Amino acid sequence: MEFYIPSFDTPFCDQREMMERPFFSLAKKRRTKPIDYTSPDGKVTVFVTANPEYGMATIWDADILIYCASVLNSLKKRRANNIPQTLSFSPYDMLKAINRVTSGRGYELLAGALDRLQSTTVKTSIRSGSRHETTFSWLDSWKTETDLVTGRSRGIQITLSKWFYDGVMMNGGLLSIDTDYFDINGGRERWLYRVGRKHAGGAGPGGFAISMPTLFEKSGAEGPYRRFKYEVLAIARQNTLPGYVLDVEWTRRE
Repeated sequence: MEFYIPSFDTPFCDQREMMERPFFSLAKKRRTKPIDYTSPDGKVTVFVTANPEYGMATIWDADILIYCASVLNSLKKRRANNIPQTLSFSPYDMLKAINRVTSGRGYELLAGALDRLQSTTVKTSIRSGSRHETTFSWLDSWKTETDLVTGRSRGIQITLSKWFYDGVMMNGGLLSIDTDYFDINGGRERWLYRVGRKHAGGAGPGGFAISMPTLFEKSGAEGPYRRFKYEVLAIARQNTLPGYVLDVEWTRRE
C-alpha cells in the first residue's frame, strides 16, 4: 500500500472500457432497477444490480474511480514498483480535485458514494469473452483511517476491484479527460461526454456518428426512448460539452 497525495494539476484519466457501456445510473435519485445490456452482436453484456438500501452507483460516484485511475496512472508514469490495488488518501484532496464541496456535507456525500460503489454488483463479458462473465463490485472495501492517539481522521483507504484495477493497468486502458468534465451537472451530459471522448477522439476531423436508438441502449437510462431522445436533442441544442461539438443529423425514419 502506498499513501499518495496528487497535486491538483495531475492529469485526469478515465478507464476506456467504462466510457461507452451502461455501468452507472445517470440519475441522482436512487435507482434500484437493474441495467441489462447486450450489444447488437451479442458479444458484450453488462448487467448491473443495486443494493436496495444504497441504490446503484451513479455516474457522479464514478468520479471517485476516475480519481483513483488518475492516481494509478501517475504512479505508472513515475515507474513506481508494486503499484497498489489499495490506495490511501486525504478525502479533502480528492474532493477538491474533482470539484466537490469540502464541507461536512461533502464528506457525508462521499461516504454515500463509496457505499454505492462497494454495494453495486456488475456482471459483464468484457474481457471475459462472449461465453463467460465476470462479476465484481467497483470497490472490494473502503474504510476511514483514524489516528489511535488523537482520534482524528488520517484519511480514507480504498481497495479497488481487480477488474477495475486490471483495466487501469493494462496498456491502452486509459483515456485523458478534460478537467471541466467535473463541472458537468447532468447525468446524460456526463455520459455523452464520455462516449464522445471514447469514440470521437481518434475519429479524425469528420467526428463520430451514432444513431439515437443505439445511444439509448448503450446509456442504460431509465424511462422511455421518447424522453431520452427529447433530452438528448436539448443537450445538442445547448452544445456545451467541453471540447466537443454536438450535431444532429436527421434521417427519414426520424
